[in-house]
Amino acid sequence: MKFGTSGLRGLVSDMTDEVCAEYAAAFVEHLRAAGRTPEAILIGRDLRPSSPRIAEACAGALIARGIQVIDCGALPTPALALASATRGMPAIMVTGSHIPFDRNGLKFYRADGEITKADEAGMLAALGAGAPAATPAEVVSDENAARLYLRRGVGFFPAGALEGKRIGVYQHSAVGRDLTLESLRALGADVIPLGRAETFVPIDTEAVRPEDEELARGWCAEHGLDAVVSTDGDGDRPLIGDETGTFLRGDVVGVLAARYLGAEAVATPVSSNTVLERSGWFPRISRTKIGSPYVIEAMESLTAGGAGLTVGYEANGGFLLGGPVTGATGATLAPLATRDAMLPILAILAMAAESGRPLSGLAADLPPRFTASDRLAEFAPARSRSLLDALASDEAARAGLLAAIGVAGTAVDLTDGVRMTLENDEIAHLRASGNAPELRCYAEAATPERAREMVAALLARAGEMAPAA
Repeated sequence: MKFGTSGLRGLVSDMTDEVCAEYAAAFVEHLRAAGRTPEAILIGRDLRPSSPRIAEACAGALIARGIQVIDCGALPTPALALASATRGMPAIMVTGSHIPFDRNGLKFYRADGEITKADEAGMLAALGAGAPAATPAEVVSDENAARLYLRRGVGFFPAGALEGKRIGVYQHSAVGRDLTLESLRALGADVIPLGRAETFVPIDTEAVRPEDEELARGWCAEHGLDAVVSTDGDGDRPLIGDETGTFLRGDVVGVLAARYLGAEAVATPVSSNTVLERSGWFPRISRTKIGSPYVIEAMESLTAGGAGLTVGYEANGGFLLGGPVTGATGATLAPLATRDAMLPILAILAMAAESGRPLSGLAADLPPRFTASDRLAEFAPARSRSLLDALASDEAARAGLLAAIGVAGTAVDLTDGVRMTLENDEIAHLRASGNAPELRCYAEAATPERAREMVAALLARAGEMAPAA
């Protein structure tokens, strides 16, 4: 078990009832040490087979410490986060997000938002702390959190905003699959449910599987869709395909959603497309390490520095809203500084509808910069460390890697992994995943074909340079 870019992750086989209870207890003890002893904690979960058991183990640890548990059931992570912020209560979400179903995880929220890296350290220090004597509490069921989340998204947009649009929803095993259908229908769209699955499907919005791309193209052609949308397993990363079934990259979604909402300041990791800066749309930009805690920290700094509406997004498309936004109808959208999939989905679809252009035309105003990403799965952390250390410190190692794509490097950024700017203005970026034993690669180029070609060649060369033991 380890904290990654967002939350605690591990193999299900390692997430025993005892281990999960220990981390839930450590969360409580950390809050108590900070003078924020909770009376109640919200718990939610995704649709992974292991999630109900893990949620029950966490609830048991809280109850034993006199903390009332409010069971919000199966719902998207941002829905639980919104309920946490609205009710002023901490929360625990049981989810492994997009990673394979043999793994799972826990995401923790204070009453005022996501836990920070400092909170993670405090929780680790509190592991194994003895529990004070307490009268066992109780579990209360509350199904209103999901409805609150639906109303927040739909209520911001004009009635009938998607009237006349035919939209497919790739449901697979996403926990918010029915909420997505309902939200789109509430705005007037003709919605086609597609690909519902009863077994868990690991949808990674940063590395879309070829079979999912093929499904999207087929569905758009078969049903005459204007768009096909989906999310990852816990509903905090969007996946948006245009009328041809071609998926928009998450970092392009982030730029367009920020533009639609009128953001003045944007925080995003170094892995996101530089079209953000090249667009000239945003007066203030902050680049961060990869992970929502870093994006949130940068958003807070931008706001404290006098920036207007501040938003954040990640290369996976997860969108964070740092302040309230009032729309054309006078409705106000409440801030939600955690990754969200519903807002960018609705914003992009509304943007296309209002402009009278197809989704494929939305990026026409952006400079021609394209990103691609993929990963080497089951790539041991030790292999990643060895390779990245060599690339960070040895120019010859970087040259050996870049020889695979035939371009030399001119600058190196070590903010998160090794990010190399090349002599032809392309970008190559390698880093270890914070959530799974994977080596991730990101590339940016003038065409999507070149970006994909770069990723494939760089990963192949990386595997050769860091052979398995």
